[in-house]
Amino acid sequence: MTREEKNAIIDSLTEQINSRGHIYLTDISTMNAADTSALRRKCFEKGIKLIVVKNTLLKKALEKAEKDYSGLYEVLKNPTSIMLTDVANLPAKLIKEFRKEHEKPVLKAAYVEESVYIGDEQLEMLASLKSKEELIGDIITLLQSPMRNVMSALQSGNNILTGVLKTLAEKEN
Repeated sequence: MTREEKNAIIDSLTEQINSRGHIYLTDISTMNAADTSALRRKCFEKGIKLIVVKNTLLKKALEKAEKDYSGLYEVLKNPTSIMLTDVANLPAKLIKEFRKEHEKPVLKAAYVEESVYIGDEQLEMLASLKSKEELIGDIITLLQSPMRNVMSALQSGNNILTGVLKTLAEKEN
């Protein structure tokens, strides 16, 4: 591979890293072709970009990227595949689901919400993180709850007030 080809790969990879907010580094090295194809298909369905890349090229792309990914450098040994996504917990959930039937992919590291997570033991915690959309939904639900209580109280108070007014009107007659 010529230097120009390597630079083109690094530039392309850097652009993809900058365009997505979250990075998962995994090991899919011993997976057979059918399993790898199944994983790629699941990634595609969920909007996750899966790329198998040489560690040296990935490190150079991470160094050129806009954010500080230096915490990920220590895991760039042995074959590495990279999962890029805009939704923080999606790759972790996909890996967890996929490993119900397969032993890989193994999580090497992740860069999620400006934090670095090292090791496969972090998978459960990453999968349980709420995405931005889920957090916004929770906040909206919390904000709607008091409003519903007020509306309910006003509606029930309306019935009571109506009953009191009827009783007073009947006493006057």
